[in-house]
Amino acid sequence: MTIFGYSRVSTHTQTTDNQKLEIEKSGYQIDYYFEDVGVSGKIIAKDRPEFKRLINQIRDGETIVCTKLDRLGRDCIDILQTVEYFSSRNIKIIVLQLGNVDLTSSAGKLLLSCLGAVAEMERSLIVERTQAGLERAKSQGIKLGRRSKTTNSQKQEILNKLKDGVSVSALSREYSISRASVISIRKTAI
Repeated sequence: MTIFGYSRVSTHTQTTDNQKLEIEKSGYQIDYYFEDVGVSGKIIAKDRPEFKRLINQIRDGETIVCTKLDRLGRDCIDILQTVEYFSSRNIKIIVLQLGNVDLTSSAGKLLLSCLGAVAEMERSLIVERTQAGLERAKSQGIKLGRRSKTTNSQKQEILNKLKDGVSVSALSREYSISRASVISIRKTAI
């Protein structure tokens, strides 16, 4: 039976060395090793270059070993779809973080569902905390968003030049701002 190793790191300044070492120490004899370097976890598994190569090379009945669940997908849905795909091909997925459980087995699918529910709840809590923080900042009068590239006096100059017939494009070039910014300044004055 052929065993494939898979690792992923988000930036090119990171390395997959620790993941490789952990897989080697786990006792699995890796025949083929794939690693996505500089690939964000936000990218779904099937769109990662090396993961695509793994999918194209692995045959039914073989095994994939990775260190952590989040290496397999960006979120619960992506991970579940990845596991279902490999399960349909009778390919085992071993995640060392979960105690060498095969995610395609019945126990693995149950564990994955439970973990997915917890992850979903944590994501919801993060969104709630973020919204509460934004509301608190607004109530304290803190201005949110990016700082304006133009000062109040520059905005007034732009308004005066617009009244004098200078074009939006010319003002955009003169003040090194987008045409949309010039139009926005004009709208706020109306």
